[in-house]
Amino acid sequence: MENQQVIKLETITLGGGCFWCTEAVFQQIRGVLKVVSGYSGGAVHQPTYEQICTGKTGHAEVVRLTFDPAIVSYRDLLEIFFTIHDPTTLNRQGNDVGTQYRSVIFFHDTQQQSLAEQVVKEMAMVWDDEIVTEISQAPMFYLAEDYHQNYFRQHPQQGYCSFVVAPKVAKARKMFASKLMV
Repeated sequence: MENQQVIKLETITLGGGCFWCTEAVFQQIRGVLKVVSGYSGGAVHQPTYEQICTGKTGHAEVVRLTFDPAIVSYRDLLEIFFTIHDPTTLNRQGNDVGTQYRSVIFFHDTQQQSLAEQVVKEMAMVWDDEIVTEISQAPMFYLAEDYHQNYFRQHPQQGYCSFVVAPKVAKARKMFASKLMV
């Protein structure tokens, strides 16, 4: 019988402003096998993008990553997350304002919770202002509409992508070059 190695994949759900930005960055990280944009953390069942934009659903724009922890660790993903958005601005990322743009880590088990809390404490030493990132147990995740998936890859010349997403992608590529897919 052949010695078969079992690959145990993990999931992380993160909100760091507009999901187009976070999706675009994490799609380039080696060991991240799947990135999907969606909504989580609110009370509305099966919300639409139009409902999310009102800021009244309680949901955040998030990305759900499926990753191989043998290639990229949960800690590494959190460090990238804290580099590509501002975790000190409550319900805001740049010009995107509202609870749907809040900084949030939705943990999937107690080990993720503990590590997220530890990384937030460490990041508090890096940022001048207080970190306001929410850390909560992962609630129901709702997949965003198809046109939001792979948005930056499909629309790199769109204004928001050119002026907001592209600089975040460039920053991540520079700072995390050793973690990028070849």
